[in-house]
Amino acid sequence: MSHIEWFLVANSARATVYARAEAGEKVKAVRSFEHPPSRLKTAELGDDKAGRELSGRGFGGAAFEPKLDPHRKEHLHFAHELCAFVEHEAQQAAFGSLTVFAPDPFLGEIKKALGPASTRVLAAAHDTDLSHVGAAELDRRIAKAKARERHE
Repeated sequence: MSHIEWFLVANSARATVYARAEAGEKVKAVRSFEHPPSRLKTAELGDDKAGRELSGRGFGGAAFEPKLDPHRKEHLHFAHELCAFVEHEAQQAAFGSLTVFAPDPFLGEIKKALGPASTRVLAAAHDTDLSHVGAAELDRRIAKAKARERHE
């Protein structure tokens, strides 16, 4: 099993996977992702119909399916794109542990989209958006998060 640590730093519009081979080593970017549709206004994304009627002959024969918000649909798409990459690399044993930093509710979407190989190596998930910080600050924040994990 690989001793390489991976860190997925994401929000609903962009993400970067960082790696570190040894404790104390600086993180290095492995791959970056952009998802421009997440930044578009709802009108630019298009809109689903309000719901579609399901008819049946029994009691409560008419029901409406809930509408899926266009932004949430894009967030789900991006979460699945990120997790497909991470899962493929986990299956190849490219890393031995994964820590995710993403704000809720996107963090929840990522956790739901992780595959079995990446779920096995998931070390921690933090509800925080670090996508805007530089590499030096990211190293400091990762160390702080790991210290908190040890004390919990």
